[in-house]
Amino acid sequence: MRDYFCDYALLPDGWRERVRLRAGADGRWVSVQPDSDSSGAISLGRYVIAGMPNLHSHAFQRAMAGSAERFGRPDDSFWTWRENMYRFAGAIDPESLYAIAAWLYVEMLERGYTRVCEFHYVHHRADGSAYAQPSAMSDALIAAARDTGIGLTLLPTLYQRGGFRNQPLVARQRRFSHDFDAFLQLLQDLAMRESAEGFRLGAAVHSLRAVGTQPLQQLLADPLLQQKPIHVHVAEQRLEVEECLAAHGRRPVEFLLDSVNVDSRFCLVHATHMQAAERDRAAASGAIAGLCPTTEANLGDGIFPLREWRASGGAWGVGSDSQIGLDPREELRWLEYQARLQSGGRTLLANASAPDVAENLWQEAVSGGARASGANAAGLIAGADADWISTDHQDPALAGHGVDSILAAWIFGPASVKLSVGVGGIEHVHGHHPQRERFGTGYAQAVTRLRAAL
Repeated sequence: MRDYFCDYALLPDGWRERVRLRAGADGRWVSVQPDSDSSGAISLGRYVIAGMPNLHSHAFQRAMAGSAERFGRPDDSFWTWRENMYRFAGAIDPESLYAIAAWLYVEMLERGYTRVCEFHYVHHRADGSAYAQPSAMSDALIAAARDTGIGLTLLPTLYQRGGFRNQPLVARQRRFSHDFDAFLQLLQDLAMRESAEGFRLGAAVHSLRAVGTQPLQQLLADPLLQQKPIHVHVAEQRLEVEECLAAHGRRPVEFLLDSVNVDSRFCLVHATHMQAAERDRAAASGAIAGLCPTTEANLGDGIFPLREWRASGGAWGVGSDSQIGLDPREELRWLEYQARLQSGGRTLLANASAPDVAENLWQEAVSGGARASGANAAGLIAGADADWISTDHQDPALAGHGVDSILAAWIFGPASVKLSVGVGGIEHVHGHHPQRERFGTGYAQAVTRLRAAL
């Protein structure tokens, strides 16, 4: 048990004063008590909020950030970017993946991400053959999370075909591929290690174009996954919608909803291109919308209809995806600003009964992200992961702000405030990660080798 204390904490029902938080040995909050005394407790400072789960990450793509920003052809798009991504994916091995992921996780922690869902599909050698240890690439991610202190939800990803009409995979996709039995064996092997090694296990389907209806149904029926998070890329690009319509006569989200029982286990990553009927059905299912605004903007995906999704009762969270943005504040700003640019109004993700835009964004993203990462509860509440962020209220960037504006000053202002970040009841960042130099050096060496090999 560890007892902590802060002057103010953002609880699910709003800011409360003099809050005592007790973390249990299982890494969850045992109790969260406002109006308490501080005797014998460790001080977390003046303002404390829940840590942010990152619900969608491809760790290896950190190595290619900034590598696809030069004009190459007049029809440059997501699909041409994907070819560049394949080049980097083809050069990654377990050693370099560990170095890339460890530095990435340090960067995430220092910015306030406390848990990460790794949508992991780079399973095999570049030629598609299995490593001697089939979980070698997964093991690199597990080790990177353990060594840096970030919470990990590992989502091994099923990837079997090259399109909606069962096209075969091309050579550069072969290292992603699994036959169904081998994929289930990987999940079973990882499940046996889950508790002892401190990560959570779920599963992902890369996309409807990469996995057919029958294996998707088989996967969801497996007893191992009945209480696990299930993630899937869906309706990210307009061409994907057109191809799904041509092959199945339905749009991707509609096709998914008609094919399987989509429920609260699901995280629908991107889901950018939905019509109103699809949106309302998906929101009512309890699925989480996994939004990655910096990546979606970078790739030209489109704008997710967050105002309408929220009005339909839909839950959502944010992720860093391709790692061109690693600050949860940036993702949240994009969501509000996209709504403003579309409408010409302001404070659009708020209303008279919930007027604080920053508080709405943070609380809703924490709640959706926690569910997507397999947590039983969300936020600063008993039973939730004991993850927190504490700001230095004496930083000049936050001068003069109280509980009515401190979160907005941090999210919407230019403040580069040093944070205290805790995961599972243990502080892992106090201004900076204690091993940032070690992991930064390892990353630089790995990426230098990787780029030289391309």
